[in-house]
Amino acid sequence: MPGDLGRRVAARRRQLGLSRDEVAHRAGTAPGYISYVEEQSATPGIGFLLRLAHALGTSLEELSGTTVDLPPGTGRAAYHPELLELDSEECWALLSTHGVGRVAMATDEGPAIVPVNYVVNDGNVAFRTADDALPARARDHEVAFEVDRIDEAFSRGWSVLVVGSAREVTDPAIRRELTQRAHTEPWAGGERHLWISVRASRVTGRRIFVRDAPA
Repeated sequence: MPGDLGRRVAARRRQLGLSRDEVAHRAGTAPGYISYVEEQSATPGIGFLLRLAHALGTSLEELSGTTVDLPPGTGRAAYHPELLELDSEECWALLSTHGVGRVAMATDEGPAIVPVNYVVNDGNVAFRTADDALPARARDHEVAFEVDRIDEAFSRGWSVLVVGSAREVTDPAIRRELTQRAHTEPWAGGERHLWISVRASRVTGRRIFVRDAPA
């Protein structure tokens, strides 16, 4: 069974679109050893881990998971970064089909922002929650929904903001479709059968671009 290191290595490799052969060539090792690291609970030496982190364009801390409980963005700014505005097509492409985002809403106690698993369906962003959970308060209100990606190794990233009205999904056919597209159960666990859909009235995005960083 793969360990935490193997899962992080495999996820980073797929994110970069690299094969195991390509990573092995960059790290100066055999493809079979990359497979071993990804698929088993391996404990490689520090020298190999440093080469592997360099091959994957990340840091040893990121691969080892020591930054998992830290807020993103603690590294230094890149040299001559550019802040780019994204068009609507780019924003929806980055939102992709599913992931984890944050929904922001007004409550009786004041503004609230909570993370939720989401799916994209026909120009809507939908998330699943429970009737008594905080995200359920988004029903029948205008909300903001934000997704971002931070690349600590190169001090770059992007964010997409969706603003729109939130409504409960009551059509059984649409609920079944959303459940099929979700790919996973909500990370928070428990019984969460309430689907809320945010109909986008405005979609904006920004990207921090670093010219000397790899694609």
